[in-house]
Amino acid sequence: MRFDLRVIASWIEPGATVLDLGCGDGDLLAWLRDHKQVRGTGIELVEAKVSHGIERGLSVLQGDVNREILDYPAEKFDYAILSQTLQQVYEPADLIRQMLRVGRRGIVSFPNFGHWRIRLQLLLTGRAPVSRELPFQWHDTPNIRVITIKDFRRFAREVGFDILREVAINSHHHEERGHPVTVRPNSRATYGIFMIGGRHPDRGEPKG
Repeated sequence: MRFDLRVIASWIEPGATVLDLGCGDGDLLAWLRDHKQVRGTGIELVEAKVSHGIERGLSVLQGDVNREILDYPAEKFDYAILSQTLQQVYEPADLIRQMLRVGRRGIVSFPNFGHWRIRLQLLLTGRAPVSRELPFQWHDTPNIRVITIKDFRRFAREVGFDILREVAINSHHHEERGHPVTVRPNSRATYGIFMIGGRHPDRGEPKG
């Protein structure tokens, strides 16, 4: 399982209920089911991935996460997860609010556009960066946003939700190996992972 998914899985207690938005082939849901007896549901747009998840015995619905999440009642799940999908969402604030409506907690991960290699590539080439974490050319990418760890912290304050826990990691795209980054994560980490919940007054911006 991808390293970022392993981090997310470590945050979820046994027996919890989980909604995985953009669940892909269901790797996280399958692992949580088999190792933590989690009751999970996934939503995935790509039909082939939905079929694969169902073949694995998972509960997976095909559809747009922005629409399907509206059908769930408040506090239906312990966790709503959005892993490496935020950069593809048209209305991220609305989706985050819905995640925190249907789940007691939300977990969000995304590629960190502030990584030093991306900055250096843009500086030296003057072209839209391409990396293992963001492997598409500008004209064929499914990603419609670029996000840094600092951006997400500010976004939390502006939208009005609390960051309960965060980890920055170095791990290449879809690799099982990786490690946490504690020093200057905004420039040294390839991914940010956040647990979010509730609403809070402005507490200032952490440095990173």
